[in-house]
Amino acid sequence: MINSKSIVVALAGNPNCGKTTVFNNLTGARQHVGNWPGKTVEKKEGRFSFGGREIQVVDLPGAYSLGAYSEDEIIARDFVLLEKPDIVVNVLDSTNLERNLYLSVQMMEMGARVVLALNMYDEVSAKQIKIDTAELSKRLDIPVIPTTACRKEGMKELVTAALNQSGSNNREPLKIDYGREVEAELSALAQTIKTIPGLADKFIPRWLAIKILEGDQNIWKVIGKYGQTGQLVAQRDASVKRLEDKLGEDMASLIAARRYQFISQVLTGIVVKPSSQKQSFSDKLDRILTHRLLGIPVFFLAMFAVFQLTFALGSPLADLVDQLFGWLGGVVSTGLTAISAPDFVTSLAVDGIIGGVGSVIVFLPNIILLFLALSLLEDSGYMARAAYVMDRFMHKLGLHGKSFMPLILGFGCNVPAIMATRTLGNRNDRLITILINPLMSCTARLPVYVLFAGAFFSANQGIIIFSLYLLGIILAIIMGMLFKKFLFKGESSHFVMELPPYRIPTLRSTLTNMWDRSYTFLRKMGTIILAVVVLVWVLSNLPFGVEYASQESILGRIGSFIAPVFAPAGFGFWEAGIALLFGILAKEVVVGTLGVVYGVEEAGLTAAIAGSWTALSAYSFMTMTLLYIPCIAAIAAIKRETNSWKWTSFAIGYSIILGWVVAVLIYQVGRLLGLG
Repeated sequence: MINSKSIVVALAGNPNCGKTTVFNNLTGARQHVGNWPGKTVEKKEGRFSFGGREIQVVDLPGAYSLGAYSEDEIIARDFVLLEKPDIVVNVLDSTNLERNLYLSVQMMEMGARVVLALNMYDEVSAKQIKIDTAELSKRLDIPVIPTTACRKEGMKELVTAALNQSGSNNREPLKIDYGREVEAELSALAQTIKTIPGLADKFIPRWLAIKILEGDQNIWKVIGKYGQTGQLVAQRDASVKRLEDKLGEDMASLIAARRYQFISQVLTGIVVKPSSQKQSFSDKLDRILTHRLLGIPVFFLAMFAVFQLTFALGSPLADLVDQLFGWLGGVVSTGLTAISAPDFVTSLAVDGIIGGVGSVIVFLPNIILLFLALSLLEDSGYMARAAYVMDRFMHKLGLHGKSFMPLILGFGCNVPAIMATRTLGNRNDRLITILINPLMSCTARLPVYVLFAGAFFSANQGIIIFSLYLLGIILAIIMGMLFKKFLFKGESSHFVMELPPYRIPTLRSTLTNMWDRSYTFLRKMGTIILAVVVLVWVLSNLPFGVEYASQESILGRIGSFIAPVFAPAGFGFWEAGIALLFGILAKEVVVGTLGVVYGVEEAGLTAAIAGSWTALSAYSFMTMTLLYIPCIAAIAAIKRETNSWKWTSFAIGYSIILGWVVAVLIYQVGRLLGLG
């Protein structure tokens, strides 16, 4: 909720410009994460005090423009247009001003108060590039502040400029000359817009005219709230026809070209590069990492190294956590016995809460290390290369190269990964990516993998778990191809991505990213997983008088009803069935449920499952955990993003069938080969 007494600062910028680092520098730990009203896109808000003023910072989604090609762009545009922040701090990559200024001039055309933060200024100096910031400020008539966010340089000057600009009079919107013919049509459209009651008082008529002329369909929603648009639509169509017949170019391309021409003129003499530049370090690395033949093997090698490192370092730490919970269970049991607590209280505390939650949280070191590794790859700039490398391959399969980034984000959590599909402008591409995203193995499944791989494949944990992640990727690609061929026919949109230079990740940014993701896992421990393990414990003790967690308990009866379905996959016993059932709530609950059912902590749980499963049925079970129905949070995300129960139900249905079929195939083929 925006506080009207605060100065509201919107942070805008292209992806990979350092905007998030600026946000973290300004707000520190005083951040709030929520959703945009009516949207599922996550937003960050923070506040801080400076010079006796309370400042509220809203971090807008990264966007290359304020068009209507993706939900990111629409949200950024609508916030500046409708919420009217006091100031917009536009963070730019100083090494690529021409590309980054495109967003800036669009906001200036809207009449927003803008301050430019020329970020990564240390790289400008390292490349011996000269930028006359004073002259740039004069030509654009807005403050221009050099910053190096990773070193917190220029932050004070940036905030001071923002405060000064927020208190200034409303500035005249930037006017770019779009040519005599276009200007005449813009003027006529603006005059019509002025006749719509209240519209010209709220928005700049010329800017609205530009947007409708370049074909921004979403802007009609804004205009339509103020009256009938029939006359304006007809006038716009006539204007476009006249201009395109005369100029031989579509309006969106022409307007974009004139904006870039304006930017080029502004930068003339402002940016001076050395006459001869040596090949940069980024260019040298890209010759290998984005090579058409080597790029994909290098990516899979990098991911394999991540998993090997995760388990080589994480397993000893997990053992320490396991010992801690074993000690805690003993202390609690002894303490409750000493005060003559009822047996059911001791059982709830030790078997239910400590055994259930402890059996999951013991894998926290592995999860933290995986998040750390992924954060390092993202912050270094490598993940953008991975998406670029996979583009050609994915297009051959009928998918979109830009879909690769949301899929990779699925390794962390499918929920934000599904939300990340908003960057895809093509609806079909977006739906396909949403539907196949749950096949990417999120960290919630990791405790299941670690438990079973440790019990049956201890010498090759990393390889076994990597194979599951690889299986998810392969099946996602296959299902994407099938969906593209039979459900979403049509051309994919083109993939355009600006590759950021390689950077050494900052310790603060990496640790913040790692903690944000790990905190979500920890929060589940105290909410969903705690509630589920208590529920599982209760059902394990009912009806009264049955043996704890026996087949005669309510839990055992439910599991026994489900179990025959999984018999062809090799785990047709009630403990496996009930674990998968409760795993729908959250995949970590699979291990927590097994911990409660067997009444043991992680070390004992490893021994318990080793007596029930075989290596083949264990791998089949891990496959089922990978593929079957998404968790409740992911299902809710699919519903919100698709706004359709049809596609949500389809995602649930096909994943259940796919998981069962693949698990059965693995087990039955394995038996034929004599593996189980």
